[in-house]
Amino acid sequence: MNDIKTTVEIADETGHSTLQLTRNETVELVERNPGAWIFADGRLVQPAELANTAWDTVGRVQVLPGLVGGLG
Repeated sequence: MNDIKTTVEIADETGHSTLQLTRNETVELVERNPGAWIFADGRLVQPAELANTAWDTVGRVQVLPGLVGGLG
């Protein structure tokens, strides 16, 4: 189960990347990006949820910069 990979899309100030990562690699990536918004199959999830997810059921993970709203 540890070697199952899924598509992980990363958006940051440098652009967009698509990788094939295992659950452990994805969790490490998320830990290196505090404040990022994490989506698993289009659903916003907490980073800790990834470690407990049945990885063979995850089709795509997106790591996006957190958005901050406010009045200007």
